[in-house]
Amino acid sequence: MPPSARTPRSRWIEAGLDALARGGPDAVRVEALAAELGVTKGGFYGYFDGRPALLDEMLDAWELRCTRNILDQVESEGGGPAERIRRAGELTFADDLHRVDLAVREWARHDPSVATRLRRIDNARMEFLRAMFGSFLADPDEVEARSTLVFTLAIGRHFIAADHPGRTTREAVRLAGELLLRPGR
Repeated sequence: MPPSARTPRSRWIEAGLDALARGGPDAVRVEALAAELGVTKGGFYGYFDGRPALLDEMLDAWELRCTRNILDQVESEGGGPAERIRRAGELTFADDLHRVDLAVREWARHDPSVATRLRRIDNARMEFLRAMFGSFLADPDEVEARSTLVFTLAIGRHFIAADHPGRTTREAVRLAGELLLRPGR
């Protein structure tokens, strides 16, 4: 019988991010991840010095995916500023990344080092929005207001429980986003 292949580091990180999204940082447990992956926990220690190292690498992977990779993809796809904002939002707040984003936000409320990282990511996202809005709006106050509103809408849309007569929440959010992306006065 051939020796079994080692579970790749990336699978541990993915399993950790899934656990984080489901139950927060306390749900990221080596034994539980090993069981989920169908392996022993011994392979984990070949990659990580312990759970804190996994948590750091999970945050590194999340940060890379939700900022640099997305901004690179949006840049390579091109388009006007409104289209780039739409595309960045679709990629950043797609369900797979957004559920991790929400879990990291909750975690940051209790962990100052995670809060520092989240601030860096949010600042990068806001700088992107400011640059895009600034390319077609002259008023810096309007640039800041629209950037803030678009970002707030993207994050907060999952917390809206209100009814939207004649529309789904998704439709109402899309209408709000389109209003914010209209050219300036």
